[in-house]
Amino acid sequence: MGKNTGMLPYYTEINDFLASIPWPERTTNPDFYCLRLTPIEGGQMPVYRPPFKRSFYFFALLFNSGEIKVEYGEQTIQDPESYLVFHSPNLVYSFAHNNALEGYVVYFKPDAFSFFKPGFHRQFKLFDPHRTNLFKFDHKMFRQLAPHFESVFTAYEHSEKDAHLEARLKLLGLLCHLQNCALESKQKEERNSRPELLMRDFLQLIENNYIHKRSIKEYADLLAVTPNYLSRSVKQVSGRNALAFITERLVSEAKLLVRYTDMEISTIAYQLDFSDPANFGKFFKKHTRFSPSAFRNQHKGLN
Repeated sequence: MGKNTGMLPYYTEINDFLASIPWPERTTNPDFYCLRLTPIEGGQMPVYRPPFKRSFYFFALLFNSGEIKVEYGEQTIQDPESYLVFHSPNLVYSFAHNNALEGYVVYFKPDAFSFFKPGFHRQFKLFDPHRTNLFKFDHKMFRQLAPHFESVFTAYEHSEKDAHLEARLKLLGLLCHLQNCALESKQKEERNSRPELLMRDFLQLIENNYIHKRSIKEYADLLAVTPNYLSRSVKQVSGRNALAFITERLVSEAKLLVRYTDMEISTIAYQLDFSDPANFGKFFKKHTRFSPSAFRNQHKGLN
């Protein structure tokens, strides 16, 4: 772990991140790693990873072999059949599952492709610097995409361990294929109204910025609209106040950290970018009716 960004863990090396999961394997290539995700021996178990950042890219094709809940933005997907996710460097990320995911995971740094064309990653809009892109679908689509991933992973597993040149070339082809698939999906989405698209982008931005950005103006600036227009659009689509979505995401993360970790309440307060534990306590009680300590005590034995 190279450095801290505020109070969030910040991983600059792939192996440091793998050690934090924890994952037993390590990559001999510091710029590129392909991971086949399979359930850990011993059956399903709850896994929760508090917010963190990475300096490298991540994307995955996953299918669900058990019970799982996926949350991104203010959207919750219960027991998704399959999904495809793209995550750029320096975005806030966290996850929770019950060890029920299987599929293909790829971590890479831009240097892994400098031999081909420096800056290539900027050509793939799937990797948005402001938000995580997630596409959910059924097992039929997973089966259509899996052979393309399998080609990359087979080359990776049979190539020279410190080079993986064939696998990296195949990965470029895979990204081109996935971008075409995503473009078709985007064209369908664009049939929706402007307020609905703005609402979707707003929720995705919240997911990656809720710890440090808590005002409508900050999100309106990221979306290149006025605060009034953003508020009206969110109200039109959801019938709710835009600020409520930002607050609810922060409350949700606070409740997870208080309930499922052993961190001191003061540590949680600073990790969530509160000025001091007292302000965090007031915020938490206002939105849950419990102090952080009382909330933790109430849920002891239920985790």
